[in-house]
Amino acid sequence: MSLMLAFWDSSAIIPLCTQQAQTERATALFDSRSVVVWWSTRVEVISGLKRLLRMGEIDEDEFRTGKQLALTIATNWVPIAPSAKIAAQACSLLELYPLSAADALQLAAALEWSEGKPEGKVFLSFDQRLREAARLAGFTVE
Repeated sequence: MSLMLAFWDSSAIIPLCTQQAQTERATALFDSRSVVVWWSTRVEVISGLKRLLRMGEIDEDEFRTGKQLALTIATNWVPIAPSAKIAAQACSLLELYPLSAADALQLAAALEWSEGKPEGKVFLSFDQRLREAARLAGFTVE
C-alpha cells in the first residue's frame, strides 16, 4: 500500500524528531502520509531543534538523536526545488496572509507541488497562521 502524499512544513516534522506536545499526532500522520517538503526544510528542522536546545526544552543527547532522525526522514522525503516562480508566488502570498517569509515560501512550494490546484491536497503544519493561510489557499489542513 502506498501512502498518500502530503506537504509537511517543518513545524510538523520537528515533533517526529523529538518529544513535543504534537508528537503523537505527527507520528500518526507520518504513518499515513508520505512527506513532500520545501527544499530548505532540513535546515529549518535543524534550526528548530537547536532553538529547543538553547531554550532548555531538550538536552544535547535529544538534539543529537533528533538531528539523526531528521536526516533519516530526509532520505525519503520529496523536496520541492526553489524557483523564480515559487519566489514570486511567496511574494504574492505575503500580501494576502500574515506570514513570515519562510512560511510564505513553504506555502508557495506547496502550491507548486499541487500544480496550483490545492483542493484535495493535504498540508500539514502545527503553526496556526500557516495552517489558516494553507486552508484559505484551498488545501485540506490536517
